[in-house]
Amino acid sequence: MDAVRNRGPFRVSVCGQEELEQLSRDGSQFSLSTGILPSLGARSNRRVKLRRFVISPYDHRYRIWETFLVVLVVYTAWVSPFEFGFLKKPQSPLSITDNVVNGFFAVDIVLTFFVAYLDKSTYLLVDEPKKIALKYASSWLVFDVISTIPSELAHKISPSPLRSYGLFNMLRLWRLRRVSALFSRLEKDRNYNYFWVRCAKLVCVTLFAVHCAACFYYLLAARYHDPKRTWIGASMENFLEQSLWIRYVTSIYWSITTLTTVGYGDLHPVNTREMVFDIFYMLFNLGLTAYLIGNMTNLVVHGTSRTRKFRDTIQAASSFAHRNQLPVRLQDQMLAHLCLKFRTDSEGLQQQETLDSLPKAIRSSISHYLFYSLVDKVYLFRGVSNDLIFQLVSEMKAEYFPPKEDVILQNEAPTDFYILVTGAVDLLVLKNGVEQVVGEAKTGELCGEIGVLCYRPQLFTVRTKRLSQLLRLNRTAFLNIVQSNVGDGTIIMNNLLQHLKDVKDKDPIMEGVLLETENMLARGRLDLPLSLCFATLRGDDLLLHQLLKRGLDPNESDNNGRTSLHIAASKGNENCVLLLLDFGADPNSRDSDGIVPLWEAILGGHEAVVQLLIDNGANLRSGDVGHFACTAAEQNNLQLLKEILRYGGDVLSSRNNGTTALHVAVCEDNIEIVKFLLKQGADIDKPDVHGWTPRDLADQQGHEEIKNLFQTIKELKTQSVVAIPEKQKAIRFLGRFTSEPMILPSPQEGNDGSWAGQSRPRRRTNNFHNSLFGIMSAAHTGEKDMSFADHQTRGEKSGTNPARVIISCPEIGEVAGKVVLLPESFNELLEIGSMKYGIMASKVLNKDGAAIEDIEVIRDGDQLIFVSNGGTI
Repeated sequence: MDAVRNRGPFRVSVCGQEELEQLSRDGSQFSLSTGILPSLGARSNRRVKLRRFVISPYDHRYRIWETFLVVLVVYTAWVSPFEFGFLKKPQSPLSITDNVVNGFFAVDIVLTFFVAYLDKSTYLLVDEPKKIALKYASSWLVFDVISTIPSELAHKISPSPLRSYGLFNMLRLWRLRRVSALFSRLEKDRNYNYFWVRCAKLVCVTLFAVHCAACFYYLLAARYHDPKRTWIGASMENFLEQSLWIRYVTSIYWSITTLTTVGYGDLHPVNTREMVFDIFYMLFNLGLTAYLIGNMTNLVVHGTSRTRKFRDTIQAASSFAHRNQLPVRLQDQMLAHLCLKFRTDSEGLQQQETLDSLPKAIRSSISHYLFYSLVDKVYLFRGVSNDLIFQLVSEMKAEYFPPKEDVILQNEAPTDFYILVTGAVDLLVLKNGVEQVVGEAKTGELCGEIGVLCYRPQLFTVRTKRLSQLLRLNRTAFLNIVQSNVGDGTIIMNNLLQHLKDVKDKDPIMEGVLLETENMLARGRLDLPLSLCFATLRGDDLLLHQLLKRGLDPNESDNNGRTSLHIAASKGNENCVLLLLDFGADPNSRDSDGIVPLWEAILGGHEAVVQLLIDNGANLRSGDVGHFACTAAEQNNLQLLKEILRYGGDVLSSRNNGTTALHVAVCEDNIEIVKFLLKQGADIDKPDVHGWTPRDLADQQGHEEIKNLFQTIKELKTQSVVAIPEKQKAIRFLGRFTSEPMILPSPQEGNDGSWAGQSRPRRRTNNFHNSLFGIMSAAHTGEKDMSFADHQTRGEKSGTNPARVIISCPEIGEVAGKVVLLPESFNELLEIGSMKYGIMASKVLNKDGAAIEDIEVIRDGDQLIFVSNGGTI
């Protein structure tokens, strides 16, 4: 959408995207050949959407009109001097045509009042009609109007001395300014050849000068009082009676002869007027001839200057080689390089020169288009980010090398490395004064990267086998880019080491390079920005220690939030874990997936690392436990689920999308994990974010065994809710309900059958009745889901069986637990733990780790954990 603002006397338009596209389709709207450059500080563009009835001077339709007028100007340039010199009165064909042409220029005068103009001080298009009219009236209006008046009318109203026919027509040559503007535009238009446009302009200038001189010179003879004492009358008697064609050709012949020679031959000035005219004409010819010769010479030299410069360069190189007695091989390399450079220049292959002349953004886009796919496949840059490759290709320089030319010399300083685009090179080593070929590099391979990355003298001499194109990357530019992409620097170093390992068996030189590089890495002596993750991946605790002592953040992470502690825990490297923890690494750091180092160690089965992390405060609850449980279910790993429970994780937790381990187990059709989760209290009716419950998944996927299990649970749950207890004659002690807390009776009973004493307050109802164990327990014991008020009113009992609890002791490795009846006292509960696990039980904890000190706070279905005081029975 256009935003139009008023700035002083001018209206300025800011172009929208659609209008810019329209401008590009319209052609030369933004052509640099059509207008002046903006002044420094100019902040506006040309107008795009002008006032109504105002025409843009850059509109393609107006340009067509201007081109048509140029054709009429060419006619005017010929006919005006002709009528002035050869005609005494109007003649029908020419006079009619003149008036028609004048009519077109009259239309153009009217049209100019509606054409916006470009203000040269502000570079803004002015579209106010008053300002357009004022500017036109104060500049060219008078000349345009005079040049449009018909010749017949001018002849009648002119004074007697000026009534010569055609004299007034000479004012129409004012229109020639349009031709000059046309040629200036064509010279800058890339659609036309500059050489031929310049030649056409020189030819037109010459022909016009010859035509005008012939017409004026004939006029001198025709108006002289003695026709025989004229240049044409002396050689042609009664020339006025000759045909118009003969007189015109004779005049043109004289004009061309005078322009191109120093003698006249049979035509020469006779009277004083003619001599004076010839003097000025020949002086004019001096300048015109110099102008023509200078322009033609410049055009010819422009086409041959490259060849001349090439020959001079070759001559200078040959002289230098002979003077310094260079070996033949070096002479051949010098000449081959110069010849290749001339060839690329002459054939328009100046790739790097063309790129260097462009802005950086365009240069980067071109390099990305040309070289990105090639660089992306190079082994050194596998796995790095797209941003790094984009930055690298923007800094690469494309170069051509002829056959048998040295690109890199052995033992030279590592300033650059190269990627082969086309061609092939030999890798040579100098041994005992003899060069030996030890390898070959082809398209897409690297040369000199080991010297650059390891900062050591180049290992090989790289010599082209045939005409090759290479991409050169400067070491300083490369390191500057990698410094800002630490993670990519790690990947590049890993790729290099892996490459050296792959080729060390084939090349003994590479084995030594590998050992030396690893030693330099361990001491932190490389210039590449190494990260803690890189050292941890390699298991290099010495390098890790060096980097930590430099002050690197022990909690630094990669793009996925994965820290060095995650990597060390997954690899089970105790030394690296200890180093990181000693330097302040967070044992509970989460990556982008919610994974903590403790989970990495558990997955890897590294018990020593697990214990080390736990001793330093690590716990699973800091991570996404729901994700851990679902992962274990996806792997059908029941033992891993038990490990999550063992280390304090809740296997019933859900992922961000609401999926629980039970959902996953049902999808995997793993009946053992389903039973285990149900035993822990998993809810078969818990939906995920899409509304799917485990029971729905079992029905949808047709897992019959799981469907039957869920159906049994549903029936037992229904029975436990709807069953009606038998009436009892006397009020007895109320047992434990699956949906009610335990309530002890009052010591005294009232006469009306009610409790005389104040009963204990109710505690919150638990959800254990939803578990498989709770439902089956309630069904077998005959417990009924009734409120305390109902029992109090009806005098009914709930059953005689006490509550059941799950006990476990992680200290001796018992995590799954055992189901026992809840005793009447806390001491009896401790004795049960001692007997079951053979320990001196001193504490009882719930599943959340809270200590239990009274038997009355324990509810039906609770999970109890026994903790010893350090002794065994």
